[in-house]
Amino acid sequence: MSFLGFGRPQPTSAEKIAAVENELKVVAEMHSRMVKICTLKCIDKTYREGELAKGEAVCLDRCAAKFFEAHQKISDQLQKETQAQQAGRGGGFGMQ
Repeated sequence: MSFLGFGRPQPTSAEKIAAVENELKVVAEMHSRMVKICTLKCIDKTYREGELAKGEAVCLDRCAAKFFEAHQKISDQLQKETQAQQAGRGGGFGMQ
């Protein structure tokens, strides 16, 4: 609990664990989408060689970088919007 009952209540251990599990789920889903999209875009369907060609490796690197950059921008924007909504609700002292 915060000082004199004001402010945001502190999350419980169960809430912290749930938040971490949710974050892990989001990251795993993002990784899965990235692998699928970048593989379709960059890997030759004929699999002529056992290892990645230089062009495929460069394509995968750029694709992954762009995917992470886009994910970060979206995450930042969502976080700003969430904070703005919480501020609009009068979350200053935890009173609603």
